[in-house]
This record gives sequence, structure tokens and C-alpha cells, in this order.
Amino acid sequence: MASVPSLASTLQQQLADALTAALPDAGTADPLLRRSDRADFQANGILALAKKLKGNPRELAGQVTAALPAGELIKDIEVSGPGFLNITLADKAIVETLAARAADPEGRLGVPVDAAAGTTVIDYAQPNVAKEMHVGHLRSAVIGDAMVKILEFTGEDVVRRHHIGDWGTQFGMLIQYLIEHPGALKHEGGASDGEAAMSTLNRVYKESRVLFDSDEEFKARSRDRVVALQAGDPETLELWQGFVDESKIYFYSVFDKLDMEVRDPDIVGESGYNDMLEETCRILEETGVAVRSEGALCVFFDDVKGPDGNKVPLIVKKTNGGYGYAATDLSAIRNRVQDLKADTLLYVVDARQSLHFKMVFETARRAGWLGDGVKAVQLAFGTVLGKDGKPFKTREGETVRLEDLLDEAVERATAVVREKAEKVGLSEEEIVENGRYVGVGAVKYADLSTSAVRDYKFDLDQMVSLNGDTSVYLQYAYARIRSILRKAGDAVPAAHPELALAPAERALGLHLDQFGEVLSEVASGYEPHKLAAYLYQLASHLTTFYDQCQVLSPDNAPEVVENRLFLVELTARTLHQGMALLGIRTPERL
Repeated sequence: MASVPSLASTLQQQLADALTAALPDAGTADPLLRRSDRADFQANGILALAKKLKGNPRELAGQVTAALPAGELIKDIEVSGPGFLNITLADKAIVETLAARAADPEGRLGVPVDAAAGTTVIDYAQPNVAKEMHVGHLRSAVIGDAMVKILEFTGEDVVRRHHIGDWGTQFGMLIQYLIEHPGALKHEGGASDGEAAMSTLNRVYKESRVLFDSDEEFKARSRDRVVALQAGDPETLELWQGFVDESKIYFYSVFDKLDMEVRDPDIVGESGYNDMLEETCRILEETGVAVRSEGALCVFFDDVKGPDGNKVPLIVKKTNGGYGYAATDLSAIRNRVQDLKADTLLYVVDARQSLHFKMVFETARRAGWLGDGVKAVQLAFGTVLGKDGKPFKTREGETVRLEDLLDEAVERATAVVREKAEKVGLSEEEIVENGRYVGVGAVKYADLSTSAVRDYKFDLDQMVSLNGDTSVYLQYAYARIRSILRKAGDAVPAAHPELALAPAERALGLHLDQFGEVLSEVASGYEPHKLAAYLYQLASHLTTFYDQCQVLSPDNAPEVVENRLFLVELTARTLHQGMALLGIRTPERL
């Protein structure tokens, strides 16, 4: 594995060793290294040590400085204020480290794979069978897909799970209607695309709902059909499977528009745990984790109370014998830990479900299904808002269909791409393809660049803007580099550690070197917005670099051209890899 330690980690280790050598009484000490606007880095840890050792911090700083190894990493180090160390790295060290990243034979830019990583089961993108996907499904899908890619890249063994809503009382109504109206699920003309599938499902749902609400006999037959479904009646199950299959055609068409891969084996819905529900309830009751209350099987918590001050339970089994969501979620935990051998369970679920998952996780711990070696985490996300700051709705007050939202984003983005197309020489096919990548990327980036737990405003005008913190800005930065590399002629990217770096070159180089550290932080904290922020800052450094350091100027010496081509080429690779981990494409020409 060709991992390359960052400049910061190398410097951190040298400072820690120097602290131990100069101040053996201090034991293991943290130099508290951070980036600084006064130098490349500042180390503040000596202040705390001086208090502990009752010494003069500036004198201690001098001793530490003297203990640093002679080498090519540090260009300058000064003691500032009450013992701060301001450290400037050598240009040669920066370029050599970047060259090692660029030369990584595995194409990972020197980012290490965590050999100790375990297995994470990630639960995300949870649509409902026989129902349209709407804007509320966007965040779980986009955030979950990004976390899958990031965790896999950093070494985690990831198991995807799409816990679709494919069970419940509404299926009694739908199946009974299908029995009484054979062929209702057939598309006109035999079409099988997603739009036709959803149109058919919508029609069947509306027609069956009208009948259910107006015909008491049909309502009674529908309720009997729910019992038959839960009992495993073969005919009922076959018709239920028809609804599931039809819905999958639709799901896959929407996920395809989102440029997301969803695989059939990863879809394990509520129905997938039916055979475990009774055993889950039995174990909970026999172990005393759950108790009977007014006929229902419940789990109580001292710190969960309603407005009246009474404890609010997690209902595992209802009074009528039906199973609540908790029974399914707890059975899923058993399956994921015991059968899939998960070390981590990650749920990308709306923040409004936080109390439910808090109670489910605690119940699983009490039952012993979440042992000491397993953690369960809800990656909670906020709401998508309209420009008015209220939940995103259509003008008629209805929930926005996810397909409509994506289609409009692609339409807007295609118009932006078309404006620039003639200058770049794009074909109509490229305009259409890039319009899709820019539009879908704009939607994803707006979501991922916001801390997941926060709400955000859905503003397409801003999302497809070439200016500001948008995916389009990053995509154009990448395309601009590719254009420069095409124009370079015989000049090739090559690192020249012997050259002095201009300030903008240094800033770009130091930021490039942080990529692996940022990914590690993003993966451990489940915070994809930090990767988006890093990439935006990278593109901003690139813009400053362009303003101050012309790449292909005839006034530049050949080695300067090669070194600057090296810097922008590595920037392009980092942008491309980072955007790919967010699920966003980077077109070669825009």
C-alpha cells in the first residue's frame, strides 16, 4: 500500500519527538499543531507544558527547537509570543510529498487504507412501495450514497441496505383491488419504464382508495386480505410481489436519474424480517426488556416522557397483535449484527426519527444485540426548504416529486452548459450529457455541502451558478485544468523540488496535501460536508493560483511550466476523486 504521510503528520511526529527529547519529565506531550496565517503551521502545546513543569515557556520553546532533527522538512522556525512555534516548511519538502502522492501506483493519491476498519451496514434511500418518491427522499439517498463511497475508499467493508416500505395494511387494499380487477397493473402498450410503472401504481392506488372509502364490503375484504398477507397466503403473496416488482422499476428509474447505483440484493425491506418478528418479541418479553402494558408489548425509558410527565414507551407489538416499526427495526439489528457481522450500523434517516432510533438502539443494547464491540449511529438529516424557508412544496401545496425536481435541475443546468458550448466546441450530445451531470451534481452538492443535521433552502438558481460554493464552480475548475493540459503541447507535468514556490503555489500545494487527512475525518465523523468544503477551498486556491501564476506563459522557464502543470494536474486528480466520492461527475470539457 503506497500511503504517503501528510506534511502535517510528519511535522507533528518530529515535534512530539523533540518535546520528549528536550523535556523528558513531560512524558508524552501533544505539540498542538495547527495551520496558521503567520506561517504554515503553529505549535501551541509548549504553553501547557510550561505550566505543568513550572518553566519559562519561551526557554522551553527554544529547547524544543534545538532538539528538532536537522533535515529538509522545516525551512524556518521562530519562537513567538509566550512560547508559540511558528513553522514554515521547505518548498522542496512540499513538492516531494506531492510528487509521492502523484506517483501512487494505486491511484489513491497516497491516501491510506485503514487496515483495522471493520464492517459497516448502512441503511439509506428508503422509498415506499406503490408510492412516488418525493423531495423528502432526496437527502437519505444522496448522503447515504456519498458515505458508502467514502467509507469504502478509506477501507471499510460496506454492506448497503435499502429498508423499503413494502409491508403494511395498505397492501390489503391494493391486493384486493387487483384480485377484483385483474390486469390493473399492466401498462398500456406493454411499457415497462419507470414513469409508466409509477403512473400505473398511482392509478391503482387512487382507484382502490376511492373504493375502500366508499364501499364497506370492499373495506372488510381488504382487511381480511391483510390477514391473508401476514399469514403467507400464496396467491396474496404473489400479487404483493407484483406491486414490489412494479415499484422497483420505478425506483431504479429515479435512482438512475440521481446517478446512483442501487442493486437488487441490497434491497431488504420491512418484509425481509417478517420471519424474525415473533422471536424478537418473545426474547424481549422473556428477558424482561419489554413488558405488557394495556395489552401491548412495550419498552419503557426513564428519560423519555410525554407532555403529561408519563413515560412514553417504544411499542414493539400492538394490542391487536400487529407489529410496530420497532419490531422490524430491532429484527434488522439482530440480522445485521449476528448474520452480517457488522461492527457499525449507520442509519441515514430524517432527524425527526431521532427519538425512535434512540429508543430502538437502547432496547437493542438491553437485549444484548448491540454489544460493546458494535456501535449504532443515526446520521440524522434536516429538511429541504423552499426559498421562503418553509418545507419545500409545489405552488398547489403538494409535496414536490423527486423526478420533477431532478428534471428541472437538469433543464436549468443544460441551459447554462449551452451558453458556453459554442466557445468550447461541445456537440449536442456532450451538451445533453454535461447538462445531466451538472444538474444532478448541483442538487447533490447543495445537499452535501450543508451539515446533514441542518435544514437547507432548495434554490436552483444558486445551485447552477458558476460563482460561489456550487458544484458547477468545482466542475468548471476541473474542466479548465483539463483544457490547460490539452494546450500544453510537448510540455508535460513534472515535479521540480529544486524550484522556489510562489505564495499561491505553496498555498495550493499545502491544501492538496491535506486530502487524506480530510477524508479520514469525514469517514470517522460521517460528515460529507467537510469533504465538500475542502474541495471548494481547493478550487478557490486554484483560482488564486491562476491569477498569480501563469502556467503556459512563454516567459516561464521549461521547468517552471512543468512544475505548474504538475500542480494543476494533481489538483485535477484530487478534484475528480473528491467529487466522485460525493457521487458527482466531473466532465472533461464544459
